[in-house]
Amino acid sequence: MALMPVQAVALAMGAPLAERLPATYHRIVARLLGFDIVVSGKMATDTPALFVGNHTSYLDAMVLGTIIEGCFIAKSEIADWPLIGWLAKLQRTVFVERRSSRTAHQRDEIGARLAAGDRLILFPEGTSDDGVKVLPFKSALFAVAETPVDGAPLLVQPFSIAYTALAGLPVGREWRPLFAWYGDMEMVPHAWRIFTFATVRAEVRFHQPVTFGQFGSRKALAEHCFEVVRHGVAEANSGRRS
Repeated sequence: MALMPVQAVALAMGAPLAERLPATYHRIVARLLGFDIVVSGKMATDTPALFVGNHTSYLDAMVLGTIIEGCFIAKSEIADWPLIGWLAKLQRTVFVERRSSRTAHQRDEIGARLAAGDRLILFPEGTSDDGVKVLPFKSALFAVAETPVDGAPLLVQPFSIAYTALAGLPVGREWRPLFAWYGDMEMVPHAWRIFTFATVRAEVRFHQPVTFGQFGSRKALAEHCFEVVRHGVAEANSGRRS
């Protein structure tokens, strides 16, 4: 609550602080909640860039926000949620609607943000999963990758995120949905349960960056990213590393 007016003023003034402060905020929240965030792979430092990966719950935004100085792409409904909607707006989230008639407009809006040098984070499942099985990626959400930015192909980097340990003990299949928020779950009881957890290990793995030109179609690019992310989540959940 203390940082929200600071970020609002920084946004209104167009100050560089508005891009850096969200990462500080997420790191503070992660520490307060006892999250141990483990990163593997090499995160692309290019700007602009599009990061794509699986989505388990609202916790993903906190975890990724500690690592990536960027903005999220989220469904428009989130803008109206209490507190989370305010936080999303303060982090300059790009809100998109699910109507196909809005696809071209939203592609242009996202393209403008990328042209301005933003690093954007996208969850191409279109919804949250159960923490065990990654849902197929929606190819329509990769439309922005088709258009070069300042004459150069847009860098797309897949990532995998998994919650693998609770109080130092490995999280088995039956416990993974504890971290997931999906279906008709109520947020307040779910969030309260998270607040009462001991330390939680969240693993984020960055995979090899790619471009649209390597695949030639949105569908092929989406399928590639899906397979890479799905494999990364499965490895993290099983404790294996390639």
